[in-house]
Amino acid sequence: MEFLSSNSLVMMEKSLGYLWTKQAAIADNIANAETPEYKEKVVTFESSLKGKLQAASRTAAPVKSMRSVLESTPFSVTEQQVQTRMDDNGVNVTAQASEAMRNAFQMRYVMSCINSDLGILRTAINGQ
Repeated sequence: MEFLSSNSLVMMEKSLGYLWTKQAAIADNIANAETPEYKEKVVTFESSLKGKLQAASRTAAPVKSMRSVLESTPFSVTEQQVQTRMDDNGVNVTAQASEAMRNAFQMRYVMSCINSDLGILRTAINGQ
């Protein structure tokens, strides 16, 4: 079971959760593109994780597992205070559609990596 809690698999699991949350925020942004005073939602994770990893590296005690660092790092959903139209709506639909495609490709890549890692495990179990 050590394989299922490896740093790479844990990171891919967290990445997939982040990308899923980001895709939901993008969908909300596009759905509210015509809503007056709606502010674009942005999901961040990388900067929080970087801060946690830097803090963990400065402590005297070594980090027990990547899972503990990842689980304690939340996704941050914030509203951008950028106004793009006169009705105070902050959504650029073209940019959001482009970001949705980029996010979908990233999700596909992470799923492919997870499938590859689990394929190795499946091969080991089957003994082939």
